[in-house]
Amino acid sequence: MQGILLAIISGIFISLQTVFNTRVSEKFGSWATTTLVLGLGFLTSLPFFMVMDHTSLFSFGKVNKLYLFSGLLGVVLVFCIMKGISLLGPAYSISIVLISQITLAILIDSFGWFGFEKVPLTHYKILGIFLMVLGVIVFKWNKKSGKGTVSVNTQ
Repeated sequence: MQGILLAIISGIFISLQTVFNTRVSEKFGSWATTTLVLGLGFLTSLPFFMVMDHTSLFSFGKVNKLYLFSGLLGVVLVFCIMKGISLLGPAYSISIVLISQITLAILIDSFGWFGFEKVPLTHYKILGIFLMVLGVIVFKWNKKSGKGTVSVNTQ
């Protein structure tokens, strides 16, 4: 139950953060906002780390060095999601992000990538992804034209 609650809180915070980031980037630019957001994240997390964690910041031990590049992924994530929201709007953009996250997570599970235990890929998982994509298409269905076309703003 705790995992579900934390996942729900994460989803709420991701949506809020990305919308806030997009609004800031409209005034200061995407790279300045990315720098500000990640810098503030560092300044916020550092005191918690110093008080609550009892390890050295640079004692990586036997961690695969590839995984230490996750901060670089964070830079790409913050930048891309801000641009996606500014081009597509929050709901549409986050829906696409969610589908891509789940698709990659299913692949990671199914192939046992990055040291995770393999979980069989079933037709139910594929159907679930298909239904999510279909849901986003229905969500974006444009009834204004009377022709039932899907409208995608890619400006």
